[in-house]
Amino acid sequence: MDPAPLFPRPRLFQNLLLLLWALLNCGLGVSAQGPGEWTPWVSWTRCSSSCGRGVSVRSRRCLRLPGEDPCWGDSHEYRLCQLPDCPPGAVPFRDLQCALYNGRPVLGTQKTYQWVPFHGAPNQCDLNCLAEGHAFYHSFGRVLDGTACSPGAQGVCVAGRCLSPGCDGLLGSGALEDRCGRCGGANDSCLFVQRVFRDAGAFAGYWNVTLIPEGARHIRVAHRSRNHLALMGGDGRYVLNGDWAVSPPGTYEAAGTHVVYTRDTGPQETLQAAGPTSHNLLLQVLLQEPNPGIEFEFWLPQERYSPFQARVQALGWPLRQPQPREVEPQPPAAPAVIPAQTPTLAPDPCPPCPDTRGRAHRLLHYCGSDFVFQARVLGRHRQAQETRYEVRIQLVYKNRSPLRAREYVWAPGHCPCPMLAPHRDYLLAVQRLVSPNGTQDRLLLPHAGYARPWSPAEDSRVRLTARRCPI
Repeated sequence: MDPAPLFPRPRLFQNLLLLLWALLNCGLGVSAQGPGEWTPWVSWTRCSSSCGRGVSVRSRRCLRLPGEDPCWGDSHEYRLCQLPDCPPGAVPFRDLQCALYNGRPVLGTQKTYQWVPFHGAPNQCDLNCLAEGHAFYHSFGRVLDGTACSPGAQGVCVAGRCLSPGCDGLLGSGALEDRCGRCGGANDSCLFVQRVFRDAGAFAGYWNVTLIPEGARHIRVAHRSRNHLALMGGDGRYVLNGDWAVSPPGTYEAAGTHVVYTRDTGPQETLQAAGPTSHNLLLQVLLQEPNPGIEFEFWLPQERYSPFQARVQALGWPLRQPQPREVEPQPPAAPAVIPAQTPTLAPDPCPPCPDTRGRAHRLLHYCGSDFVFQARVLGRHRQAQETRYEVRIQLVYKNRSPLRAREYVWAPGHCPCPMLAPHRDYLLAVQRLVSPNGTQDRLLLPHAGYARPWSPAEDSRVRLTARRCPI
């Protein structure tokens, strides 16, 4: 026999100290503060099903000292497990559970029945079974964990509740993908591209609208006219409305995603795709009448934006397809009415603005702003002690939430610094300002903020600044 150790083993020694501390607390009347502590998660159990979808679970225990509150959080987590599809003709899981009661007396009588699932009862996660050949059903308690809530549904039953998986795979977590495709993200790893194509076109035929780059998500294109949207794959083949043939509305496969094409008598056409695209797509329009404007938008990972912008600039945004085709002459359009030109606002005797040039100023306002975008100033209006600019968003560099094609930007005072001139393009860094009662939600250009006339050089400086913001 080995001699007894002179000192307790380390784990035993720690347990003795913990017990002594607890006894001292109890003896001195001191109550512990805060919640207990969880043990580590145990391993995930095997899937509840041998094929198809099922549920796996893991658990942990709460360790509490006297006087401590319960642990925060859940003691069990459930995740969806996906196994190979069940073979053809396999009996569904819920049917198997109902069939267990076939030929067994129920309802306090000796009569027996054959049972099949009944899906019209209020609680989807009860084992509701219909007696074949009879007009009643019986509930045999809860279904087993992993049973589908209803045929074709995404949710599965766990502990009597119908839970749907989040993007993290956990049932009931409620985790969602952001617009960038990141589970639980905050739209901060991608950029929102939103523009309006207004080229009127010099002839009837196909005109390039935009390149939809690889990795684009949440794509949406819309217009109202007798023109037709066309989509071309990276191999030069049309996906829809190509070669002067109009495709029927429906869902089309393109670049690894499903493109939903709709057309009504409005006339309105739309293209929508969830993405991400696996390669570039070229959006075109088949012009038959003057183009009233084609709105398009998509979300793009930040690392893909610079190559996309370089490709677009190399193509000469926008480009026309150089093969015009003769079409039947259309009735002459009514002469356009040229609106009276708005007189230029006379400069006010405003004091000079402070000097806001330099990298430090650009870095400060870019990193501290909610939105940075290129915009054309459509108009300027003075209201009370503020100045309101109506702008058309042309290019988004940074955004905390989606922007509309046209927005109002507010600046403090009658002489805001810097002053923006109508009909000019600027790079603006603005903040989102929401009133305490939620009645006002504005884009604010701060005094002496960042507002520079747009130029290719300033565009390059802004992109360089974006890389230097602290995370």
